[in-house]
Amino acid sequence: LKSLDDVLKNGKNLSFSNGDPNSTSGFLVPGYYVFSRNKIDAKSHFKVVRNANHEANALAVANKQVDVATNNSENLEKIHERQPEKFKNIRVVWTSPLIPLDPLVMSKNVSEEAKAKIKAFIYGYGKTNAREKEVLMKISKLSGFKPSSNDQLKPIRELALFSQRNKIEADTTLEANTKAAKLAELDQQLAALK
Repeated sequence: LKSLDDVLKNGKNLSFSNGDPNSTSGFLVPGYYVFSRNKIDAKSHFKVVRNANHEANALAVANKQVDVATNNSENLEKIHERQPEKFKNIRVVWTSPLIPLDPLVMSKNVSEEAKAKIKAFIYGYGKTNAREKEVLMKISKLSGFKPSSNDQLKPIRELALFSQRNKIEADTTLEANTKAAKLAELDQQLAALK
């Protein structure tokens, strides 16, 4: 298996470990970008399906207990550092669009003067001061902060709409017409984000 296409084409012959259903990077992101966008139900697409956390998924692939599993970049980096022999048995076949890692946000009501001071502090933190650089490295190996915009949150907005869509699809109490209308509205909102 060398690509996502290989995985999707051979699903009926593969065992798959999805992420914890509460995980954004291990469940929701691949659920939307890999499965929903390709109109695939992961639960029925593979020969065997289970769920586990990031580390268990990576090690299950490395130990040949499953063929394919979801994960995230941070956990794979930890496996690479802590268990390099296991990491050699893992091949990344797909990477999602970047999702925001703990963005810093501020109210639109903050004065322009205060915004400028906050931005100067944040963007300047760790640029020259050795102690600040050390602090940043201890926080998920950060090297600093860079400017962003609300566009950075677009993938999260897509994922939130997808999550709402899943809940509506699974709701057996909704009448068919109501369900179809709600799904169409969410599909329209998703299309608008693209």
